[in-house]
Amino acid sequence: MGHDKMISIRATRLSPSPGWAVMQRHLIDKMNEAAPVFQERYARSDGTFIWRQTWPGMDGSDDGYESYHNWPLFYALGGDEDVYRRSRFLWEAVTRQFTEYGQVWREFDAYYDWMHHGESSIYFYYFGLADPTVPIDRARTLRFARMYMGQDPDAPNWDAEHRMIRSPITGSKGPRLENSWDDWATHRAVLAHYPAPFEDIPGVDGPIADWNDDRVYAEILRLLNERQMQGDVPLNLTATSLITHAYIYTGDAPYRRWVLDYLEAWADRIRANGGWCPDNVGPNGLIGERMGGKWWGGYYGWRWPHGFMTIIQPLTIAAMNAVLLTGDMRYLDIPRGQLDRMMELGRIEDGRLLIPHRHTDAGWTDYRPMMPECPLQIGFLSEDPKDAERLDRFPERRTGWREVLPGRGKGDDIHIAPYYTYLKGEHPDYPQQILEAQWMEIAQRMDRMRHDDGDPEQWDIHHWQEINPVHTEALIQLTCGGPQIIYHGGLLHVRLRYFDAEARRPGLPPDVGALVRAMDAGSIDVTLANVNPLHERRLIVQAGAFGEHRFTDATDLSAESRAPVPVGDRHVSVILPPGRSIDLRLGMQRYVNPPTYEQPAF
Repeated sequence: MGHDKMISIRATRLSPSPGWAVMQRHLIDKMNEAAPVFQERYARSDGTFIWRQTWPGMDGSDDGYESYHNWPLFYALGGDEDVYRRSRFLWEAVTRQFTEYGQVWREFDAYYDWMHHGESSIYFYYFGLADPTVPIDRARTLRFARMYMGQDPDAPNWDAEHRMIRSPITGSKGPRLENSWDDWATHRAVLAHYPAPFEDIPGVDGPIADWNDDRVYAEILRLLNERQMQGDVPLNLTATSLITHAYIYTGDAPYRRWVLDYLEAWADRIRANGGWCPDNVGPNGLIGERMGGKWWGGYYGWRWPHGFMTIIQPLTIAAMNAVLLTGDMRYLDIPRGQLDRMMELGRIEDGRLLIPHRHTDAGWTDYRPMMPECPLQIGFLSEDPKDAERLDRFPERRTGWREVLPGRGKGDDIHIAPYYTYLKGEHPDYPQQILEAQWMEIAQRMDRMRHDDGDPEQWDIHHWQEINPVHTEALIQLTCGGPQIIYHGGLLHVRLRYFDAEARRPGLPPDVGALVRAMDAGSIDVTLANVNPLHERRLIVQAGAFGEHRFTDATDLSAESRAPVPVGDRHVSVILPPGRSIDLRLGMQRYVNPPTYEQPAF
């Protein structure tokens, strides 16, 4: 719909600039300044990291991409176009550098698992939000998707007959059905601290196996190849984001069908396994086929190395993608079933809900606090009272969820719980607290960078991502109405997006702050403020990250007359004269439009 046909609403309230809006603009300004400084400190003129000349094994490129992964998202939220240009230049540089190292081939990881593919791909997905008209991004998206849909003879990752991905380790060179000695070279020291992947490793007595011991490592590698490398695992469901990403570009039905068919194949396996998600499916599509009939013990499964996290996250990511593609909330029952079963096994200790995170031959073990991320993600998406009831079963819901912790976490996503309490009206100071916390994180990271005098040859692969000064969690939550993505490969599920109608680009216009104050299944309340006393700002508000929702009506709650204005579109235009602000209530039908990266006609 053209801009001249959009419903337009003009703000009339003149008031002092809200503190949260001033702080938002300050945060954006400081990240705009910090990003180039970070690049110039850690990258050469060609964009490659100032680092070592060689890097062995199959790991690492994901960490390279993670060092800048949220820069195009920051631009899409309102950051400078310069940061976006740099993000494109640096994506190409990471791809080139790790191609030379040997991890990347044909611009995609040659072979690795989908926890790591998911981490590296979110950078690439955000380009669609930033500018969907770039031909190379669309071409790469469709080329990468073909690698997982059985359409690329050089990457035969998909088994159409059994509706499965053929190995836990896949990529642009196809399934890695047998690991080599060098594949795990960079991980041996790390994995030596995790529980062993198997209970019957020759010469290993106890829960820990020393991967640094060549003899032990040889036995582990043999068992990995015999038991885990041929067949499917739940972690591969994260590939649905790549195929959904292709659908959002094109709207072509085969991508949608692939996502739904693959998720439903896993739902069938869960039903066949008595309601528990199996963590290994053999090359003939049989549960436990290479594990002596056991439904646990697969790669990144119930036992090793992380347990429950790498079961529930991909199930949740895939189910949310399916809802995005269909509007059918019943897909959320797939991860809900696992959550409910785990909570039934749980117990309360010291005011926390503990659940078993691992299943071994002896049964359920490793009781630890249950992370609320996936239940919260499902609750935000569904707005279903039953999902809210599940959240109320966490004792921490009444005690610890309001705390705004320092830092940002690897996924810039550690504040989803206090954000939830804010939207429930229980934490009114949250916007100020999260903005202050993220400003402090920028300051601390820039201070660390100024004193970073170590030898780049000795830097860990995670070095740069731990100093990246761009943070988006506060901006996503406060302006868009939704949580940060599930980090290991999720897509963005929020209520609102913004476009600068004057600059004809995505993101909040200069001087404009936005604060989502409340939302439910059928509406969202947002305050928009122009902190500039001299210049008018015009913006377009979109229903959903991908226009998947539709505005039914708009009400100016800050005006004397509060009569709703019919909208019936995925966009509404808002005019903010100098120093004006507006409280809007936007009625909304959710998940009624096919998701698209197409931006509004300005």
